[in-house]
Amino acid sequence: MAEINRSELRKKIMTILYQISICEKNKITYDVNDLIKNILEIDNDFVKETVYGVITNRDKIDEYANKYLNNWTLDRLGNTDQAILRMAIYELMYTDTPSIVVINEAIELAKLYSDDAVKGMINSVLDKIYKSEKNEQ
Repeated sequence: MAEINRSELRKKIMTILYQISICEKNKITYDVNDLIKNILEIDNDFVKETVYGVITNRDKIDEYANKYLNNWTLDRLGNTDQAILRMAIYELMYTDTPSIVVINEAIELAKLYSDDAVKGMINSVLDKIYKSEKNEQ
């Protein structure tokens, strides 16, 4: 199988995070590894680390998101938008991926899966986190 690039892997991660939130909202039991295997035929450390990283740090990630979503909260966004934002905040705050790459990738996903208002919100939140939180680490 051909190597999947990071942009494609992020689409898969977004889908996995989306499925997790659907399961949780509907109180459906799920196994994270099964969800990953259903979406991604190959074993990939980047996908696993990101999915588990988001799950492990979700409270802190949501705290960052809510801090910068002006007059809005993360739970009011659609499941796909939440997945994009959580994945990007995780990558921004907990990995060595260059911030510009993280933000650009999130915006590209938002262009495909979110409306313009939400795309702008995602961009704004990530920009604010990058400028205030990332520099304090």
